Amino acid sequence: MQLTRELVALTIRDIRDDGPEPGWTPLSDKELDAIVESIEGEAGSDPLLIFAYGSLIWNPEFEPVDRHRATAYGWHRSFSLKIERWRATSDAPGLMMALERGGQCDGIVFELSAERRRQDLRALVAREIKYREVKHMVRWLSVRTESGTRRALTFWASTKRLGLTNPLPAEQASSLIATACGQGGSCAEYLHKTVVDLQAEGIRDRNLWRLQALVAEDIIARKRA
Repeated sequence: MQLTRELVALTIRDIRDDGPEPGWTPLSDKELDAIVESIEGEAGSDPLLIFAYGSLIWNPEFEPVDRHRATAYGWHRSFSLKIERWRATSDAPGLMMALERGGQCDGIVFELSAERRRQDLRALVAREIKYREVKHMVRWLSVRTESGTRRALTFWASTKRLGLTNPLPAEQASSLIATACGQGGSCAEYLHKTVVDLQAEGIRDRNLWRLQALVAEDIIARKRA
């Protein structure tokens, strides 16, 4: 892999917390609870599955009772969500991953513990959906697993109707990823961790492999300059 740990280290800077994402309204506890209650109502008595395709694979922050490989058909990974906080700033905006329509996406499904379901689900939604304007970016997908087709919850699955993401040409996306860093680390670090963990799971996403090579080239060119 061209995007090495050494190259990623060049993108890390000490950035202070500048507050919420510009233009977005933090969710209130009441709004967060309403989302969780809606999800639990839709799940009913069935096991609650989470489809992870990015950082949730390597950092779920909950203890699943089961995990399996799964494929979401009709979706693919894309660095299409522009950000100005967490792994970016307003002066150096970056990109985070979302699911966009088309193709297929191999990932992992986690099953939440029945005993801790509400607690783990609330913590997960609070982590992923922090703002009122993006609360519709949590949705149910049909995923194919070794035991058949299942329904799983996922985060940041975009549609044109929502208009919250904008897929960019790979060269343009790589430039943003190579330069963006915020309080939570750099976008290059996020890409590197995702590719490494997907590889550990036996998953090779050709779009991300091309993107990591472009980001590596961009970092090297900036270092030489």
